[in-house]
Amino acid sequence: MPQEIERKFLVKDDSWRAAAGAGKAYLQGYLSLDRGRVVRIRVKEGRGFLTIKGLRQGISAPEYEYPIPVEDAEEMLQKLCLRPLIKKTRYEVPFGGLTWEIDVFQGDNQGLVLAEVELDSEEQPVALPPWAGLEVSDDPRYSNASLVQCPFGQWGS
Repeated sequence: MPQEIERKFLVKDDSWRAAAGAGKAYLQGYLSLDRGRVVRIRVKEGRGFLTIKGLRQGISAPEYEYPIPVEDAEEMLQKLCLRPLIKKTRYEVPFGGLTWEIDVFQGDNQGLVLAEVELDSEEQPVALPPWAGLEVSDDPRYSNASLVQCPFGQWGS
C-alpha cells in the first residue's frame, strides 16, 4: 500500500528562499472530505492529478495518486470541488540530505507558509533547517483539506 510519511512545520522567516528553486503554482480542490478519506484534484505544471488519501495515523497515511487529463482536472476544480480552492506556490529546498517543500498559500489562506518533508519511515531522523518553526504535523488545522473547511484567513475572526 502506498504510504505518505510526512512532517509539517510552520516557516518562521524567509531565509529558505536563498536555496529555493523556482516556485510552481498549484491549484487543488476536494471532492470529498470524509473523516476516513479525502479525494483531491490537483493541477500543477499543466498536468492533472487525482489523489485519494486515507485516515492519517500519526505522520503516516495511505495515499494513491493518479495522473488524469488536465482538462478533466480543471473542469472538476471549477464544477465539482468544494470551495474555497487551495491556491499555493510550492518551492523545493534541499536541506540535511532531504528535499523540503515550502508552500506559500494565496487566496483565502494568504499569509500561511508551511514546510513539509516526506520521509521513508516514521523513525527517520530529520535535521531541522533554521527557518523551520513550530511542528504542526499533529495539528489537523494545517492539512490542506482542513484549510478548505476553515481557511487560514478566518482563524483570527
